[in-house]
Amino acid sequence: MPRRRCCGLVEQEPCHRQFAPIDANEEKVVTLLVEELEAIRLKNLTGMDQAACAVTMGVSRATFQRILNAARQKITFALVEGHTIIIQGGTYMIKNRKFECQDCGHIWEVEPCTEGGKNGYEIACPKCGSMKKIKIGEDGQKHVCGGNHHGNHHGHEHGHGGGCCGH
Repeated sequence: MPRRRCCGLVEQEPCHRQFAPIDANEEKVVTLLVEELEAIRLKNLTGMDQAACAVTMGVSRATFQRILNAARQKITFALVEGHTIIIQGGTYMIKNRKFECQDCGHIWEVEPCTEGGKNGYEIACPKCGSMKKIKIGEDGQKHVCGGNHHGNHHGHEHGHGGGCCGH
């Protein structure tokens, strides 16, 4: 019996969970695991090498390679064959969120809102109480909290909109 794979660390829950061709057939579905999407995001969007991606996800390089290959194969198959892609399931954990207070400069981490934590717009600086903060991404980029990032509004499937709960 194969051993159970360790959880891959994921920056955030996917904003969108389904992609389908215009003439989608509901019987033709490919399921992409959340950690497979994260592997594609890290490798293809951030441009990191596979060793850095593996470290970021908290898995071995060989495990990252397997996750990435599975994701690429599923996405390619869905695009070529005209299947709907559903993103769900997997073996993963959402990373903590990191914030920087714009008033006092304090930096702190907060558990993901999907794990019972507060939404980003509800979190005050633990040092000075200010609500003015910036979310710091894994790549060190800073994102203003409380709104519409990059001109897109991303709906959350756990019941709230906007903010810095990872989106």
